[in-house]
Amino acid sequence: MQQVQEWVEASAYGSSLGVRLDHVTAESARVVLPFAEANSNPGQALHGGCAASLGLIGGHAVARTALGDGFATFHTASCQVSYLAAAIGEDVVATTTLLRRGKEMCFAETTVATEAGKPISHIATLVRGRPSTAPPPAVIARGDDGATDPGEMGPFVGQLPFMAGRRLAVEHMSDGASRIVMPVGDANADLAGGVHEGAALALLDTTGAMAAWAETGAGPYKASTAALQAQVVGLLDVEELVGYGRVAHRDGDLFWAEVEIADATAGTVHVRGTVVYRIVTS
Repeated sequence: MQQVQEWVEASAYGSSLGVRLDHVTAESARVVLPFAEANSNPGQALHGGCAASLGLIGGHAVARTALGDGFATFHTASCQVSYLAAAIGEDVVATTTLLRRGKEMCFAETTVATEAGKPISHIATLVRGRPSTAPPPAVIARGDDGATDPGEMGPFVGQLPFMAGRRLAVEHMSDGASRIVMPVGDANADLAGGVHEGAALALLDTTGAMAAWAETGAGPYKASTAALQAQVVGLLDVEELVGYGRVAHRDGDLFWAEVEIADATAGTVHVRGTVVYRIVTS
């Protein structure tokens, strides 16, 4: 447990969130996140990236315990997040259960709930151990046309508490497309260096959400992430990430945004996924 606990709590990202590993075995884990303004959206609502990170961290804790130290690296081959409700100014608890262990893969599910027991998100993870240290094949991001128009909202996004902690900077946010950069910084790093998968997931969530807002423009609307699906396809040993988002489909208040998270220097894709975002405009 000590080695897994160190990974959970002592990484720059885990430490900045204030996450705590309460319990872990090869079958289950319990992770606690006390309320902090730094993890919040306006109105003290827990940022969706935090809830997603708890599921990812819980899935890793169980997989790392179940598979053991013989695997050189671990990565989240798949993560599906469903957002059920908001946590407002409350501590939350993530309870993870192993569903199946394979030779090098662990399937798990996590429920994140308030201390009062209200479920706020459900996360299904597939964490893979890679016994080989050879890098995965490189795929270059599709990217965008290089336009730089942060729009009306872009300059303010990075000032919100959780986004400010990640040092997110909106470079482009117009016509249903977004581009956001995130350095490793002092709060986004994993224990062994590079970017923590949880921080990359938060960038994916924000990039998809901002693509939806770039479709509607600013307004007095109610909005939230309904679901998120992501795959980590490359080891996150980079110094800075860039997220490219674009709205692929819209049905009224619901937006499907495709997102690529790439090395800001080399352009190689490290995370890809889809953000389902809702903006109530009427």
